[in-house]
Amino acid sequence: MRYASDAHNVDLRLVADKPLETESARGDADAAFRSAPVQIDQTYVTPAEVHNPIELHATVATWEGDHVTLYETSQAVMNHREVLYQMLGVPKENVRVISHFLGSGFGGKLWPWTHSILAAGVAREVGAPVKLVVTRQSMFETVGHRPRTQQHFRLGASRDGKLVSLHHEYLNDTSILDDYKEDCGESTPFLYSVPNLRVASALTRRNIGTPTAMRGPGAVPGLFAMESAMDELAIALKMDPIELRRRNEPKLDESTKLPFSSRHLLECMQVGAEKFGWARRNPQVGAMKRDGLTVGWGMAACSWGAMRSDAQASVEIRGDGTATVTTATQDIGTGTYTVLALVTSEATGIPLDRIDVRLGDTMLPAGPISGGSWVTASVIPAVSSAARAAVNALLTMSTSGQNAPFKGAKPVDLQLANGRVSRKSDPPSGVSLGDVLARANVRGAVGSAQSASSFAGEESRKYSLHSFGAQFAEVTWQPETARLRVSRFVSVIDAGRMINPKPARNQIEGAVVMGIGMALFEEARYDKRYGAPINSNLADYIVSTNADAPPIDVTFLDHPDKVLNELGARGVGEIGLAGTAAAITAAVYHATGVRVRELPVRIEDLL
Repeated sequence: MRYASDAHNVDLRLVADKPLETESARGDADAAFRSAPVQIDQTYVTPAEVHNPIELHATVATWEGDHVTLYETSQAVMNHREVLYQMLGVPKENVRVISHFLGSGFGGKLWPWTHSILAAGVAREVGAPVKLVVTRQSMFETVGHRPRTQQHFRLGASRDGKLVSLHHEYLNDTSILDDYKEDCGESTPFLYSVPNLRVASALTRRNIGTPTAMRGPGAVPGLFAMESAMDELAIALKMDPIELRRRNEPKLDESTKLPFSSRHLLECMQVGAEKFGWARRNPQVGAMKRDGLTVGWGMAACSWGAMRSDAQASVEIRGDGTATVTTATQDIGTGTYTVLALVTSEATGIPLDRIDVRLGDTMLPAGPISGGSWVTASVIPAVSSAARAAVNALLTMSTSGQNAPFKGAKPVDLQLANGRVSRKSDPPSGVSLGDVLARANVRGAVGSAQSASSFAGEESRKYSLHSFGAQFAEVTWQPETARLRVSRFVSVIDAGRMINPKPARNQIEGAVVMGIGMALFEEARYDKRYGAPINSNLADYIVSTNADAPPIDVTFLDHPDKVLNELGARGVGEIGLAGTAAAITAAVYHATGVRVRELPVRIEDLL
């Protein structure tokens, strides 16, 4: 039998397989654009980007009878179990997935890939534990990537800078068999006020591997295009980019007609401008100099959805004055262990060093995936409620039962402080936790709780839930040697209350470094002969290093969003990457006069 052999379709220009499908619309965007005095009509492209955490994907699979345990590099142990038990043909309770610590994932480790089921299947066949580690080359081929996007933006505005029309059409490529969509229009309908809008999209099927979520899926490439178009509009209007955005600040989410649960974008831009020194900016291209270099300044707004998914948690207070917190989410390097210890300490008064947080095991109460910046917002309500329930159980033990130390008192009249239960009216008195539990003949006081998703909850029906921010970038350009560097970056983020500011700041700093890679370096290039990436290694696929990272100033506004959860916290993992590349390319234009609309910026573009 003979088969026809054709070149793989890995063309850089994307062509829709089907007519574009409208995602969001209001007014008449086409008619309003045609009559607009000032128009921007441009196409922006982001390349395929590949997840490259230091820790490769890996699985260790062990069987005991018909029970399998998988030690996984996973951002979602519960979801991993849901898939694997069906693939292996065993009852769900026979599959255990463990991921106590993760060396980063960025979205690529949200879902099980083929190596996991292969390791489990081989381990069952050979009757011995099997370890399978994906190679660096395979990281480019078998565990997903951010797809290539091609986005057509048309902005129409009055001469005083008010948007009258916004038209966003976008394509992303996907594999032949899968319908992966990069939701580039996620932020478009609500970020700015505009009466006439249309967002539409379609897929392009090509001979490549299936894409997957990558840090800030959808919004990150989408905001590169939208914020680049807004910067071009500001230049066409001879208007400061911050002033343009200020004039188009919406009073509510115009796509849903709902008020924002919290929106401080204007404050982000104001604080960022002050910290960056934006008032000293000379808008003329190439006019700013320092130490013999041409300096460029750029800025961009950013947003990310504020979401909460289902979560369960348990807290046990023990007689030795310690507490254990359990939930089957996972810590992917974002400080989840510490966040949940802080929440428990706040609810119980037990010191941090006396709290043991256990995560990353499907034997624990079900927890959310570590994606979408969901974990903190999702788990906080469950852990906080569970901690209060444990305290209430302890106080109830103190008042009821034959040997209760405060028999006949009401739990509401008691308090837990410094490892002792006492009357609120007489804090120095009281008995130790151990004494209370011993009299009740129990090992510990346990509280369990669960919190529900916000996706279909009352919050989503009443409010538009998002985080916002402003990114400011400085680049230096030396035309004699064709040397371009990001020399300074300021990021101001409105993401609710920061429960643990240090790792939150680290998340934004890491996202900015990743954004420098997106703007200047990263691009997977595919071979037409084989459909595989040509540059499938860290010598040819360039990522940002310490040498590329400038001083990064991160500020959190710290406005609690009590609509999303009781502590007012939202996630920060993704928003630091949103808008970063657009701020950098705006700075590149300011320094060089060259508008780069297809990432990454190449020296050839600037010569």
